[in-house]
Amino acid sequence: MPIRSKIRTGGALAFCFVSLASPSFGADPRVHRIGVDKLAFGTAPGGLHVNDIVEWTNSDILRHTATATDGSFDVDLPAGATGRTILKRAGGVTYVCRFHPGMKGRLEVAP
Repeated sequence: MPIRSKIRTGGALAFCFVSLASPSFGADPRVHRIGVDKLAFGTAPGGLHVNDIVEWTNSDILRHTATATDGSFDVDLPAGATGRTILKRAGGVTYVCRFHPGMKGRLEVAP
């Protein structure tokens, strides 16, 4: 086998190894939406998984936040704005609005 052929074969094997070694954790992340209006968060969606995206849309005239009490996310939501966070770990996480402490919600995130 000529040396060029060996180099190509080695490169192809290395590419296959890297491709196979790259983790593939199943389905693509999904986007879940939560509305914010009249000083309240909308219902938290079910079926959340690690790496999914939660998108909040503030339809209120006031500024809000979606702030995890465990510090895992803090989304600023001026009036009319949309903000996102990626869920990084499984488990339950409670979130609040820093400006309006009566606004609360909870996400349940599966692995």
